[in-house]
Amino acid sequence: MTTLTSIEQNITPYPHFTAVTALLGRIGLAAIFFISGINKIQFYEGNAQFLASGGLPEWMLPFVIIFEIGGATALIIGFKVRAAALAFAAFSIVTALLYHNNLADQIQFILFFKNMATAGGFLILVSHGAGPLRLSFSKNNRLEKCPPQICA
Repeated sequence: MTTLTSIEQNITPYPHFTAVTALLGRIGLAAIFFISGINKIQFYEGNAQFLASGGLPEWMLPFVIIFEIGGATALIIGFKVRAAALAFAAFSIVTALLYHNNLADQIQFILFFKNMATAGGFLILVSHGAGPLRLSFSKNNRLEKCPPQICA
């Protein structure tokens, strides 16, 4: 048995650990977009010009702001995580292709692959979901409680 396998077998039986790490992962992925959305509000004109530099119209900026802040909030609270993560994965890839495509520039090279890595993290969320610490509704639109083995 390898050390990695041993660690994995010792961690996975602990639902508190996996619940907390899933939540921290969602917060980590969401933070950059939440902060970016706030930055776009604070420096609206400069961000509108930057948006236009990638060939997109400036009037799209309010929608980008709503997407970043709203989507990040959904990720943090664990609401519709798979849908939000899929949207963020696509957003990260499109942003890399439109704004960080000069791979001869070292900074753009790093930003391009940062976006691709971020998209990969979001695709893991799409695959595995939010984890147990999330806001969830049942089919009759009632708020579901956190599983007792996690929240007790």
